[in-house]
Amino acid sequence: MTARLLADYLVQYTFSDQSRILTNSTLFDGNSTKYDWVVDKGNVINDNGDLAMLLTQTNGGTRLSSTKYVHYGTITANLKTGRWGGVVTAFITMSDIRDEIDWEFPGAKTTEAQSNIFWQGVIPTTTTDGKTHTVSSDTFSNFHDYTIDWQPDTLTFSIDNQVVRTIKKSDTINATTGVASFPTTPSRVQLSIWPAGIDGSPKGTVDWAGGMINWDDPDYKSAGHFYAIVHSVSVKCTGAQPVPANSNITSYVYGGNRLDVNPTILYSNRSTLLNAASGRFGTPVVGSLGGMLMALGLGAVLSVNALLL
Repeated sequence: MTARLLADYLVQYTFSDQSRILTNSTLFDGNSTKYDWVVDKGNVINDNGDLAMLLTQTNGGTRLSSTKYVHYGTITANLKTGRWGGVVTAFITMSDIRDEIDWEFPGAKTTEAQSNIFWQGVIPTTTTDGKTHTVSSDTFSNFHDYTIDWQPDTLTFSIDNQVVRTIKKSDTINATTGVASFPTTPSRVQLSIWPAGIDGSPKGTVDWAGGMINWDDPDYKSAGHFYAIVHSVSVKCTGAQPVPANSNITSYVYGGNRLDVNPTILYSNRSTLLNAASGRFGTPVVGSLGGMLMALGLGAVLSVNALLL
């Protein structure tokens, strides 16, 4: 059967029109053709045609999640970070079983960016732990491109099209178990600003983020919030897994136990909608967002549901 390469899919998201952002995640019914992004928590506003994510003393920060999932590809976010001690800006990918790829910007260090990966929620080993990279100009005052190039065997981090780090899957293999601690499961794209420097945070997290947040900071007093600004996000699927042409595929599913060390990912025509005839949300089939089970549609950027077959 003829295959359609996923490399044919390239999507550019800009935020001058925020009608495709659902600001109340509890209202999301799984229709990824209607919304591109969901605000899981917090608040966003339009900032001269860009997206501003807000952090206040009461809202706990803001997280924006894509309604579609990516299974290998190149994802770039063009953004400005925060600049305040205890405040963290992040651009990551996150799967339903906690495979995670991170760009993070902690505290007031506005000439640095940090890369990191996690595998099924496992804290990375010394081979793949967090690394710090120099950014050419102030990350709060200037937009920069931060890229995650996630392929089946390698993961590359770039800043402004300059490669700063490459992790090989083969370098993450545990010599005893033979298992690679490398992200392999379809993931949402997430952007956030969050409070690390607050009461209740572990001391190591507070220190990493630059100390406790100063809610009397003049920037906060003036604006009524801290913020990070996103200009655009682009996603290009890798083409590593071809999809049959003229198929009715709408989602990914996990085959067997999704908590296996090497979960099997399959294609599916399961509905991504939750508002079926059986009720407001229909029959829950997969994943979770806002505490609800759901399937997410493929759309132009491939998605996955977390159904156990």
